[in-house]
Amino acid sequence: MNIAIVASSNGNQRHRILSVARELGREHHVTIYSRRDNAEGKPKTRVAPGVTLEHIDVGPAKELAADEVSPYLSEVGAHLGKRWTQDRPDVIHAYSWTGGLVAVAGAEGLGVPVTQTFHRVDAGHKDLERALGRRANAVIAGSGDEESALIRLGVPRGNIAVVPYGVDTERFQRRGAVATRGTRKRLLHVGPLSIDRGAHTIVRALPGLGDVELVIAGGPEPEELDQDRDARRLRALAEQLGVADRVTLLGQVKRTAVPKLMRSADAVVSVPREAVTGIVALEAMACGVPVIASAVGAHLDSIVDGVTGLLVPPDRPARTARLARELLYDPTLRTALGYAGADRARSRYSWERVSQELVRVYESCA
Repeated sequence: MNIAIVASSNGNQRHRILSVARELGREHHVTIYSRRDNAEGKPKTRVAPGVTLEHIDVGPAKELAADEVSPYLSEVGAHLGKRWTQDRPDVIHAYSWTGGLVAVAGAEGLGVPVTQTFHRVDAGHKDLERALGRRANAVIAGSGDEESALIRLGVPRGNIAVVPYGVDTERFQRRGAVATRGTRKRLLHVGPLSIDRGAHTIVRALPGLGDVELVIAGGPEPEELDQDRDARRLRALAEQLGVADRVTLLGQVKRTAVPKLMRSADAVVSVPREAVTGIVALEAMACGVPVIASAVGAHLDSIVDGVTGLLVPPDRPARTARLARELLYDPTLRTALGYAGADRARSRYSWERVSQELVRVYESCA
């Protein structure tokens, strides 16, 4: 199968797209088309066996927000139309509304099915996304929660396929190096430091947890923590609650270091107000580390409460503390959740499984 992927420039999506493409490239020919957002790199690059990245030289060679790239979309679509006339793909997978617009324009008159992923419904472009969702041969949602949002948007239920966001089960697994730690029981938060991402909730839970440390990985580079507003707020909160000596802010951690950091924790706590991908919980599960996660978004699909992890409403520090106490002082429960979580991550969320499900969607549209 000849698969064309029209990528947005969003960093998180870029990582997912490359991971999916590498897996698809094992059995199919995949070309990723992306507007050039930096001055470096060749026009075409082989990024993996079976996978080629083609840069489209339209507009300034720098990263642009979605609305900033809008004036260049028609030119990108025209470029793709010419390209696909020469090398017709079997299916097109567009990411975001910007990718959808250029994919539809480029596919005009070619009879090529277009599938669409939005990542999340954009409140500022609802009418456009509704039109693209109805125009696409299939809209691919990452979770049941995202499917519900698309239905509310006006996308026909029968036009939606749920294919989850995947996890690298080769990098994130039970066995492997473990980051250095002391004798205290350890909770870990991975992700941004803003209030909506949940780190503040875990700090507020700490006073009820005895001699337990919280390690927070995320935010700016380590040397920039003192100047970062969110980091300063977290530290002030920890001081106010008398737990500053048990809270460690690491700042941004290299992605390669995250698995061993997760394996050093007794539990990973991921309690954001919104979980579009739920990737932190999935990575922890793949490492065999028990998870306490907010009962929102993709977490509602990946975590079976009490079986593969524990769910808690967001912004509930007292309830989070109660669940953490139960988990930290019950090694049998930690072991059971860890094994069940790792098994679910491998069997349901590996990139191999995700790519197989995508191919089934592509084939159903052909």
